[in-house]
Amino acid sequence: MNLSIVIVNYNVSYFLEQCLFSVEKAIVGIEAEVWVVDNASVDTSVAMVKEKFPWVKLIESKENLGFSKGNNLAIEKSIGKYILLLNPDTVVEEDTFSKCIQFMDEHPETGGLGVKMLDGNGHYLPESKRGLPTPEVSFYKITGLTALFPKSERFAKYYMGNLSNDKTHTIDVLSGAYMFMRKSVLDKIGWLDETFFMYGEDIDLSYRIIKGGYKNTYFPETRIIHYKGESTKKGSINYVMMFYQAMIIFANKHFSVKNAKLYQSVINLAIYFRAGVALLTQFIRRTILPVIDFSMILFLLYLVKNAYEEYSSKTYQSDITSIAFISYAAIWMITVYFSGVYDKPVKFRSIFKGLSIGTLFILVLYALLPEDLRFSRAIILLGFIAVLLGFTISRLLLSLFKVKGYSFLRSKIKRYAIIGALDESERVRNIIRQSTRSSYNFTQVSPKSDFDKGRFAGPIDQLKEIVTVYKINEVIFCAKDLSSQLIIHSMSTLDPGIICKIAPPESLYIIGSNSIESEGDFYMLDVNSINRAKNKRTKRSLDISFSLLFILLFPILLFIVKSPNHFLRNIFQVLIGKKSWVGYSKSDSSKIDQLPPIRPGVLSPISGLPNNNDQIFASKLNVIYAKDYNLSTDLRIIMKGLKLLGS
Repeated sequence: MNLSIVIVNYNVSYFLEQCLFSVEKAIVGIEAEVWVVDNASVDTSVAMVKEKFPWVKLIESKENLGFSKGNNLAIEKSIGKYILLLNPDTVVEEDTFSKCIQFMDEHPETGGLGVKMLDGNGHYLPESKRGLPTPEVSFYKITGLTALFPKSERFAKYYMGNLSNDKTHTIDVLSGAYMFMRKSVLDKIGWLDETFFMYGEDIDLSYRIIKGGYKNTYFPETRIIHYKGESTKKGSINYVMMFYQAMIIFANKHFSVKNAKLYQSVINLAIYFRAGVALLTQFIRRTILPVIDFSMILFLLYLVKNAYEEYSSKTYQSDITSIAFISYAAIWMITVYFSGVYDKPVKFRSIFKGLSIGTLFILVLYALLPEDLRFSRAIILLGFIAVLLGFTISRLLLSLFKVKGYSFLRSKIKRYAIIGALDESERVRNIIRQSTRSSYNFTQVSPKSDFDKGRFAGPIDQLKEIVTVYKINEVIFCAKDLSSQLIIHSMSTLDPGIICKIAPPESLYIIGSNSIESEGDFYMLDVNSINRAKNKRTKRSLDISFSLLFILLFPILLFIVKSPNHFLRNIFQVLIGKKSWVGYSKSDSSKIDQLPPIRPGVLSPISGLPNNNDQIFASKLNVIYAKDYNLSTDLRIIMKGLKLLGS
């Protein structure tokens, strides 16, 4: 057996499916075995592998063992001359394995091999080659000097930026996403250190290969796509903590006591620095625009007041003016928030709707106030017009400066180029039609040079020109009709900013580059509409409204609800956001993690129904609830389950 491929999977069925599809094509003509170790995934990973890839050797763990233990389970059973540790969120070229085997056969001094990695849009990933993270190298990385001097031999050692991305080099550290190693070397130096649960084990293993007298080599003659971080979001505080704790384990294991302590100090500094920056950045991103809007409203109201006073010869008391204007601004901010003004992309009708509702609310309050506390209706109405113009102009300016999510002046039509045969392209179009509410336009690109000019805009070798001429936003490659090598090559020729995705054959998914800041990483046939920002706000508003109503009606409801004490506790848990009045049914808890995350519910779609212990029925209702969320659904469930509100 020439090659044993080991893939450790955790809840990324959609990526694993695409990975195995590319692996299946790449092992043609090679004596190879493929192991998938599933770390107790709660998604459809295991069923998908059994159904679509029955030739794969599957190890089903009953618990999440982590990356190192998971790999070791398969390595122990592997019989290949070479071992490849491969991430599930990767796509390999058809000749990737054959080229790696040939290189290793010709270079017996090489113990480990890494390849050129590209992200999901075809851009080079710097972690394809890395240096050993010594205290000095880590300091340069943490302080940002590596980013400032990406080609420096001294400051860019972390990513070995001084070395060409297109030439073969000896390096220190291989990426855990693709580690191609000799089984004999692993048997000599030891397998993965199970002290590392996730992160750092690739650095440790790479270092032990070098200490064992072998070389680690960066081999750019073949490429893979690595989507990066679907199982763990790399911008999270949790990731920062886990990664740097792994680095401390590495330092204590391989560095001297003095250097290990120094390294630990650097790492602790990094944790606090990164966590602080992440929290501050998140706070600023969330609050800066609302703060600017609130200030703008106050400024415009005072501007209107001064102009109106000059026109009408009236004057208004400054203390009443301040209270009134702050109240108006607060009401308008609340109503525009709930109308979706801070959703992306922003819509003009959301601005108009939010301000109109706020203005009506202000006028109602105005009518209820005593005569001596009333302000001016004219200023309210003129203020509404001024604030409406202010919001519109501010969003137009954001659009002009190309701030993401503000596109008043740009086309709202999403333009797709789909590369594939007609039948497969139609399947992809149907997935997009059913999974997005945006306007869209499709351009058909032929996977072959010989094409029907009446049905295709052009062949794939003219993709770059087609993208420019048809103003394409997103390119989707049909993997059924294209080789992985051609897909990766085509991606790498496109300009930055063009989004690329791959549609695996016979799959409900269209997979793209994972990005924390993106609105969605892949399209899916089912629309998880409960996860939309608008529905989240609606659901939270309903929770708060019903909680306040239940407090008022508690003297009556305590005779209706089965457990009044638990009911009162639920009211306050819903108010503070720990629960929702309606959530998913727990009768089939194994499938809940596959659905968009929402708060645990007091009630569920199955509450009060006669067959509420039927797991299959509960699972179906959960999916329907997630896919087609409607305010009336929650209202109906609450009214039907009134007696169960104390459960």
